[in-house]
Amino acid sequence: MSNRIDRANAKLQKALQEIVAFEMNDPRIDAFVGVNDVKVAPDFRYAKVKIALTDGDYSRAPEVMKVLKRSEGFIKAKLAEKLDLPHMPKLDFAFDKNMQNAIRVEEILKGLDIPPQEDTENDSDPEND
Repeated sequence: MSNRIDRANAKLQKALQEIVAFEMNDPRIDAFVGVNDVKVAPDFRYAKVKIALTDGDYSRAPEVMKVLKRSEGFIKAKLAEKLDLPHMPKLDFAFDKNMQNAIRVEEILKGLDIPPQEDTENDSDPEND
């Protein structure tokens, strides 16, 4: 990907995070809603925005996504104030399940009963060869 697109992705992500965290007055959107990734199209007409819930409460994910999609006009207006882009992209919000999957894997690993590894110094004993 070009440096121009990479810079735009980074700027969009930072601006979106600020808007979501500090400028939206909806109580369903709080500090635990994060913007994990942004991928803008080369023509700047579309941007895929991955959202994660950092508090681990994934039961409210559908409601958060609904609020963000309904607030697209407000978010785009705030983006236009912050950024100078050739076109203000249409925002496609998507829930990022990577964080949820990582938490689930961690829970599974914690639940495993793995005995501690034995000391391997005795493995070099010539009698065992």
